[in-house]
Amino acid sequence: MTEQNNSTRNGLNLEQMTQTIDAIKGTPSLGEFEFRASNQWINGGENRSSIKSFYGAGSEDESRSEPFTFTNGEPPILLGNNEGANPVEFLLHALAGCVTTTTVLHAAARGIQIHKLSTQLVGNIDVQGLLALDDSVPVGYESISINMDIEADCSDEEIDELIAFAKQHSPVCNTVCKPVPVTLQREKQTQVAA
Repeated sequence: MTEQNNSTRNGLNLEQMTQTIDAIKGTPSLGEFEFRASNQWINGGENRSSIKSFYGAGSEDESRSEPFTFTNGEPPILLGNNEGANPVEFLLHALAGCVTTTTVLHAAARGIQIHKLSTQLVGNIDVQGLLALDDSVPVGYESISINMDIEADCSDEEIDELIAFAKQHSPVCNTVCKPVPVTLQREKQTQVAA
């Protein structure tokens, strides 16, 4: 159970949250962030992503001394050795995390104390699209369902409104529901004259 006092709610510092919101209201460009990731292929379906630096609130962030690393893999049925969760599973992880964080943040802003929150996600995908075996089969997820178990000190109607609001304001959920343009281009190597 999360404690509530005058300075925090749902584990969030209320004074810092107010200062952040006021700063962005006063200078909207502070809300512009650029997140980055790099990835290196290891072998087969195994590759590793590294995430460290980002730009936000008007400057480069220097709060991380070491990068976060994530190993992507595949199960044996998809020609891997379970080196890590596969990328479509990481998408579910990102979606769960973003919807949860958005719910907690907006609950705190509304004065709602959350006592328990967990989610279960199920994504349905047909790999015939990935393998180019049937052009009528979507390449990505055909559907994703999120079931949220939440207990909070408010009415059921307020929880339902909070969840609907969180879905509308979760960056990852919106990226999945209303896809953004993605460019994929080859990085050209410069040749050194002999």
